[in-house]
Amino acid sequence: MEPTLISTFTATFVTFFVLMDALGVAPVFVALTAQGDAAYRRRMAVKSVLVAAIITYGFAFFGAWLLGAMHISIDAFRAAGGVLLFLIAIEMVFEKSTQRRESKVNDALEHNTEAQQPEDISVFPMAIPMIAGPGTIASSMLYMSNSATWTDKGVVILALGLNLLICMLTCLAAGPVVRAMGASVSGAVTRILGVILAALSVQLVIDGIKGAFGVA
Repeated sequence: MEPTLISTFTATFVTFFVLMDALGVAPVFVALTAQGDAAYRRRMAVKSVLVAAIITYGFAFFGAWLLGAMHISIDAFRAAGGVLLFLIAIEMVFEKSTQRRESKVNDALEHNTEAQQPEDISVFPMAIPMIAGPGTIASSMLYMSNSATWTDKGVVILALGLNLLICMLTCLAAGPVVRAMGASVSGAVTRILGVILAALSVQLVIDGIKGAFGVA
């Protein structure tokens, strides 16, 4: 690989590694899938990354055209993602999602039907905005648009793919942590992560508003 391609790959890989934050996503994944079994967690881990890959690669190739055609700025996209993430944070802090799942199980038992698995969290909030967040989407569009040749584009695609693979492996490895956590510890971690997610979502909204109005 040529020095310029190595430099491009390094810069792209590090950027996506920081934005996706696989080590930060894994604890959130553990909290959101704590009510499911091992098969459910594996399925959610794989599906989350696959959906995130479709989103990021889709925006990398067609995102700039799509947002431009719809007259949507990336700052508006960032603010919207923050609002949606804040709603999930509220559910985590007050354990609304846990209560909803327990209610579904109780209703199923009352009607002599099979209790369902916990809800699918792969698309939202795991794939978007946790893995394929506004920063990752914007960066994928930027790097692809700045790549003059298909060789450069291939480097960007490779760096993005490796980071998605890291996210999947990290989430899969997070499974054993769930088995070591009791109910009380799981509840405490869920609430703490909910507060952190709330702060992150507010920051996304602030960044989106600042960018939209050109505030430094």
